[in-house]
Amino acid sequence: MSTAGRKPSTTDAMRDLIAQVRAAIPFDMPEAQVCADECRSCSMKLLEFMAAELDDWEARLDAGEKPGLADLSHLARTARKVHRALEKNGLPVLMPEQNAASDVR
Repeated sequence: MSTAGRKPSTTDAMRDLIAQVRAAIPFDMPEAQVCADECRSCSMKLLEFMAAELDDWEARLDAGEKPGLADLSHLARTARKVHRALEKNGLPVLMPEQNAASDVR
């Protein structure tokens, strides 16, 4: 989205972060697989929460809202926590080396 040597706008950075999170977390996994084993936290609720956060930011970006650095940091931190919890529950989340989403983890 940005040219070499130039930092992306916060809007572009947020869209990139959203794409990375969507690629790293298995939102399309069937509920039967998500809830197959014993878990420490409810994976379905975490997936629903993270999807809602991403959808909310996409709608806000489409409406012209410009996120701040704090917004980027907050979403990245939330995604890392959800990613870690899903990983502990045994869901097949992508690791940074499997995906360009190194900021997600």
